[in-house]
Amino acid sequence: MKTPAISLRAALLASALALAACQPATDPAQVEATRAQAAEAAADAMAEQFETAYAEKNWEMARAHGDVLLAEHPGSAAADRIRERHQEATTEANQAREDRRLQSLWTYQTQPVDGGEQRSAAVYAKDRVDVDGSGARTVRLIFRDHPDWGRSSYLVLETGDFDCYGGCRVQVTVDDAEPRAMAASRPKTDEAIAMFIEDEAALWRIANDARTVAVEFPVKAGGTRTALFEVGGLDPMRMPGWE
Repeated sequence: MKTPAISLRAALLASALALAACQPATDPAQVEATRAQAAEAAADAMAEQFETAYAEKNWEMARAHGDVLLAEHPGSAAADRIRERHQEATTEANQAREDRRLQSLWTYQTQPVDGGEQRSAAVYAKDRVDVDGSGARTVRLIFRDHPDWGRSSYLVLETGDFDCYGGCRVQVTVDDAEPRAMAASRPKTDEAIAMFIEDEAALWRIANDARTVAVEFPVKAGGTRTALFEVGGLDPMRMPGWE
């Protein structure tokens, strides 16, 4: 004989089954419409985030929101609305990242000296250069402003020596232009790892307007070497008076 508890559960189960049998079948079209509506709502929310960042010219954030929207809802109306401006934001974001990279290549120093302050702006060559057969080493381009020595621009080697005894001329190439000769001089020491480029004002103007500056210089080991400097991130405000 069944217990009352088991009989009650059986009755409830039977009632549930009977109720379910009375419910209308789910409409697949309605389910799909609901799903599509939810997707468009999500896409619209992402587009709104993109629009806000775009209006603020926060290009990297706009690109990020647009990337997500186009990846997750590529066929949505919201994706179509932002597609062209997303490309613009991507271009601007890439340029902003490149600008930061170029700016980070420069090192600025200010230090007290007799008579005032010495200021300098320095950048390493993009690639290391083997100047004496001992292996590729760094080359730096430095602009310096000293209260007693005045303004100067010069190359500095990590090792080796310049062949510029009594003066020489270096070939300076700005971006894709033809090379131009500039006077240079080597300090009168036994071993010189620095060589001045005499027209520091002209070289400074070049560095302010160029993306790259290549300097071909003679070395004691024989022949010439070329150092390419990415100068596009130079901040002239860090060297007052050089404008």
